[in-house]
Amino acid sequence: MAGYLGLELRGRNPSVMNNDAPIGVFDSGIGGLTVAREIMRQIPNERIVYFGDTMRLPYGSKSKDNIILCSRQIISFLQSQGVKAVVIACNTASALALEEMKSEFDMPIIGVVKPGAKMAAETTVNGRIGLVATESTIKSGVYEDYIKGYRPDVTVYGKACPLLVPLVEEGMIHDTITYEMVHRYVADLMDENIDTLIMGCTHYPLLRSTFRQILGESVNLVNPAYETACELKRLLSQENIANIKEVDEPSIMYRFYVSDAAEKFKTIAKSILPFDIGMIQKINVDEL
Repeated sequence: MAGYLGLELRGRNPSVMNNDAPIGVFDSGIGGLTVAREIMRQIPNERIVYFGDTMRLPYGSKSKDNIILCSRQIISFLQSQGVKAVVIACNTASALALEEMKSEFDMPIIGVVKPGAKMAAETTVNGRIGLVATESTIKSGVYEDYIKGYRPDVTVYGKACPLLVPLVEEGMIHDTITYEMVHRYVADLMDENIDTLIMGCTHYPLLRSTFRQILGESVNLVNPAYETACELKRLLSQENIANIKEVDEPSIMYRFYVSDAAEKFKTIAKSILPFDIGMIQKINVDEL
């Protein structure tokens, strides 16, 4: 195996890749914008093509075969847009479809699970890590496998939080019911004396202040979005495909596509991104 984060770069010649080509980023909805935002902040010269699969969210309760199908369709679309690399900005898809996608597509593809797991393993002091994620991510055991690969002595306490993604997608980030649900979900983890919590869904960093309010300052919050952007930056440099040209206007640098509810996506995105999205194009997933 060669490349980055277990990526096998079969038959790909980095020297002929277009450094100006965009990065493809996709998620089931708006959560992946937390990853896109970090990429914009850490690698401001990189263009981005973002796809939010809003018609088929949430991914967290879907089967592995379904997640693989969705991922394959979206990456094929991103490939048609000329991307040079893809970030699966969804923990569920990263957990269930990443390896399959890396074997099917001849381009760098990374997920968000391994970077977050590595940071959690490096951060914990008492070896007790909490993980909040979707049901599918928890059941996959991928986070625990990666963490124990770095720190075999660590114990991971997972908690599925199926209602948080719909609440975030409805724009109820600061709503009382969202606070109550977060508190209910993390109560058991607090009893386990965790000192580190992985926000194992890209929607959850949008609830960071709520997690912090409930858990207090003594628990380290790990945001895989931040760590994934760091890993992507290293990958682009390592493969000599980073864009060194100056930044253009956001309307030129970034393109956004969704499978449904474009206006709703646009409204919520205003609270996540440092600029207003000018145009969002709706794509019929049945034609992907």
